[in-house]
Amino acid sequence: MTVAFGGLAGVVSAAGYGAEAPAPSRGELLYNTHCIACHTTHVHWRDQRLATDWGSLTHQVQRWQSNTHLGWNEQDVAAVASYLNTLYYHFPQPGDRVSLQSENRK
Repeated sequence: MTVAFGGLAGVVSAAGYGAEAPAPSRGELLYNTHCIACHTTHVHWRDQRLATDWGSLTHQVQRWQSNTHLGWNEQDVAAVASYLNTLYYHFPQPGDRVSLQSENRK
């Protein structure tokens, strides 16, 4: 019984504990560095949220980076919008055929 337990512990250890977490995306790093102090998860889930689709989400990211003088380029804005979209919103994005096809079926 000790051998079986020792063997099982070795399998569990090799399967889960040695794995490294994936590196955060650029959007996640920018958001966590510049936005999360004021924008808690509540702002993304409130009933009156301003982001209602991909275009309005990128507009809000652009607006706030401009208001706070961050100087982000289009790629930075898109990276943060994509991070937020993956985490909270799940809006169809340009070029996302699967999401766009399911949107068109509604």
